[in-house]
Amino acid sequence: MNTDTKIKSEKMATKAERISGSEAIIRCLLEEGVEILYGYPGGAIMPVYDELYKYKDKIHHVLTRHEQGATHAAQGYARISGKVGVAMATSGPGATNLITGIADAQIDSTPIVCITGQVSSHLLGSDAFQETDIVGISTPVTKWNHQVTKASEIPEVIAKAFYIAKSGRPGPVLIDITKDAQFEEFDFSYKKCIGIRSYNPVPKTSQESLEAAAALINQAKKPMIVWGQGVILGKAEAELKAIVEKAGIPAAWTILGASALPTSHPLNIGMVGMHGNYAPNKLTNECDVLIAIGMRFDDRVTGDLKTYAKQAKIIHFEIDPSEVDKNVKTDVAVLGDSKVSLASLLPLLNAKSHPEWLQEFKDLYAIEFEKVIKYDLHPTKEGLTMGEVLKEINIQTKGNAAIVSDVGQHQMIACRYADFNITKSNITSGGLGTMGFGLPAAIGAKMAAPDREVISISGDGGYQMTIQELGTIFQTKVPVKIVVLNNEFLGMVRQWQQLFFDKRYASTEMMNPDFVAIAKGYHIAAKRVEKREDLADAVKEMIASKEAYFLEVCVEKEDNVFPMIPSGASVSDIRLS
Repeated sequence: MNTDTKIKSEKMATKAERISGSEAIIRCLLEEGVEILYGYPGGAIMPVYDELYKYKDKIHHVLTRHEQGATHAAQGYARISGKVGVAMATSGPGATNLITGIADAQIDSTPIVCITGQVSSHLLGSDAFQETDIVGISTPVTKWNHQVTKASEIPEVIAKAFYIAKSGRPGPVLIDITKDAQFEEFDFSYKKCIGIRSYNPVPKTSQESLEAAAALINQAKKPMIVWGQGVILGKAEAELKAIVEKAGIPAAWTILGASALPTSHPLNIGMVGMHGNYAPNKLTNECDVLIAIGMRFDDRVTGDLKTYAKQAKIIHFEIDPSEVDKNVKTDVAVLGDSKVSLASLLPLLNAKSHPEWLQEFKDLYAIEFEKVIKYDLHPTKEGLTMGEVLKEINIQTKGNAAIVSDVGQHQMIACRYADFNITKSNITSGGLGTMGFGLPAAIGAKMAAPDREVISISGDGGYQMTIQELGTIFQTKVPVKIVVLNNEFLGMVRQWQQLFFDKRYASTEMMNPDFVAIAKGYHIAAKRVEKREDLADAVKEMIASKEAYFLEVCVEKEDNVFPMIPSGASVSDIRLS
């Protein structure tokens, strides 16, 4: 036998290796480069966990305390690493507990693969113990899902799952695998998926659309960019910066787009949306060309669509054709990957500046500073504000931390006031607004980026939705920093009740436990701050810690987040108080 023939036969022998379906699942994950897996075992997925035990030196399984925590941790991992996050659960309640995180990943375009166990195929449809139709349940909130009933299907389906999850506009995929398929043996081989017939994840960018967009931008007197997470997902931060600087265009961001351009950049004009900055919201209805990049014109950004940027020509850079003209009618749509399309646009743009237009943003910022920001960041009243906590975090981290926020008032404050010097630094639940997201997502983020400072910021309401994940922190020793801004209310709901429901605080006041004692019960260093003079030292101590640390800051009970655009109002009708 010559050498070439021997090599070929050895390769064939490797491909023909006979293993069980459950081992094949682990081997497939390894082929896809998975190093960390979040999950919770149970009856229908137990064969996989048995095989996982044998591979524990190659895949780090993180036992979360709830399956929802597993999906959020996988999201945090994916959002900061750019890789696919992986979560695993058993059938029935284990699988259904994944749904909130899956739905969150779907609307926020986060690539995760969820693997669920299922009852044996001969029991399907019989209402067997812990049987649920998770494929049917998850269909509306997944990019793709599939049920496997034969072991031989596993390699192709998992390869396809990873390809779909991370390609084009990313999203969640769920694979449901029956228990008999996990036990069944077959001849294993694995081939990564590089394409699927009829699935075109990245539309080709049209030169004609680029030239049309460039012509509008070059003629504009008052151009404005609004960028979203598509810039980060497309790794187009450098291209965005180059365009902003060459064309001299003021640029604003959605909450998921935050950190693609440093906060300190002179053309970064702040956040748009319901609690965004005064200037970019107000001047959306005065710009003559609005360039939307990797954002989907969500209702929290646009307000009343009947009045949104009606005076402007709209250019939409977007990877997902279904988002074009869905909410806002565009004049020019540039389809494709943001990195490619922005790089192709750059040489077509004239070098310009718009000093008078930029001054309008500065003038409105000065108004917002005097009426809102000054009181948030430099308060003279007795009670602590959420804003001054963020200011102190900025000082101690120099704007280099990854901020993982939950949902509510603290989320808007974090997005408004955190300094972001590094991309992928603002990790939050945008479209679904999932309370409980913050703590488990911070665990995943810190595991994906162990060299970065990762700070979870939650309110007292959302924190208690996934507080059990302190057990995950205790067991894994992941050194995430946890800040709870405690106002003893469901703050955002209470704010709406104050402004729109005559202060009828129905079911929003919280009777909270001793958060510090709970953290210490999990052997996590903890401190409570109630006075302004103690804040700086406490934040400094937290940041200096090499281990997990919990910091509770008691803030004013009835403080509100402004500016605010009332639901359904025009972006021009933004309130400063």
